[in-house]
Amino acid sequence: MRVRHLGPEHPHPPRKTSIATTTERIRVASIPAAHPYVHAISDPLRVQVLPDPPVPGAPSGQWWPPVAMTPDWIDDNADAFDVLHVHFGLESFSPAELSAALDAARRAGRAVVYTVHDLDNPQLEAQGHHRALLDVIVPAADRLLTLTVPAASEIEHRWGRASTVLPHPTLLTGIPSASAAASDSLADAVRVGMHLRDLRPNIDAERAVHAAVRAVRLLGDHRAVHVDVLLNERVRDEATALRIAAAIDAPRVDLRRTPRLSDAGIEQWLRGLDVFVLPYRHGTHSGWVELCHDLGVRVAGTDVGHVGAQHPAGFSVIDLDDPLTLADAVRNTPLTRGDEREALLRTRRRERLTERDAVRAAHAALYASAIAEVSA
Repeated sequence: MRVRHLGPEHPHPPRKTSIATTTERIRVASIPAAHPYVHAISDPLRVQVLPDPPVPGAPSGQWWPPVAMTPDWIDDNADAFDVLHVHFGLESFSPAELSAALDAARRAGRAVVYTVHDLDNPQLEAQGHHRALLDVIVPAADRLLTLTVPAASEIEHRWGRASTVLPHPTLLTGIPSASAAASDSLADAVRVGMHLRDLRPNIDAERAVHAAVRAVRLLGDHRAVHVDVLLNERVRDEATALRIAAAIDAPRVDLRRTPRLSDAGIEQWLRGLDVFVLPYRHGTHSGWVELCHDLGVRVAGTDVGHVGAQHPAGFSVIDLDDPLTLADAVRNTPLTRGDEREALLRTRRRERLTERDAVRAAHAALYASAIAEVSA
């Protein structure tokens, strides 16, 4: 889907001709490269993603702060890539440093693509610095991508730029399957999960826990429910963690503190749920929504950013100050078990792999178009 921009395009000075040809893979310097999303959107037959350059003083495998987003690296490696595709990891740069990197790409005649994942940065509370970075890169990029139509509309409203809308592809590498049969005590219960992670700034943890406890009480005996609240052992604010523990005083709400779960551990936990609660304070899109969709889990989330537009049929909007909204989301959740759940997951997997193929093809075509434009 293309959201068109009717105003003038951002002017660019003449650029060097790219050395990519139609028979060669398009070489992409991705910011970052070592991220599951980047692998998901990249067709290995048409696109070659360069590895992340080593970060001085950082452990092996750490990509941040991204060296490939610096003028020196771009100047020294311009002949090694055709497209600079930016996703995440700009937080460590000032607007002036980001502008200098984009200028280096322009001098080298290399196309710049920016996927606007986050109009608000979920890792930060104050958004001023992030918005200043957006004011640099959104007007300067040769092509803009985003994940939902409402996000594209917001980008056009704020910057007058068109965005190509491509959905977030599946990140699952295997074939999902339903969880093992629930215990007898939970077989007929709606299994609700909430992961508060390390209490990062955009997780409204305390209000979410209070809402869950009150929702369970509102449901009473009308719908059997069990709420599993996960919290990392290491958190950013231990005092808040203690208050959360003290607030959980309902018999069907449990708090478990665990080590940071691996991707496989998160998938295994989600497979055992019917509803996942997403209590964001701010944000734009969510990988959790994508994973829940893959695994046949409904999402009950706050009305933040454009998260609800990713998979609206499986998303219920809740208000953490009105626990009745969460109670209604739980009450209206259909239970799929056994063969029915397996059939849902098989169908969804086929749909998602077809979608991923289309997203990969669209990225390759967009790269080729951007290269041709900057080389003209």
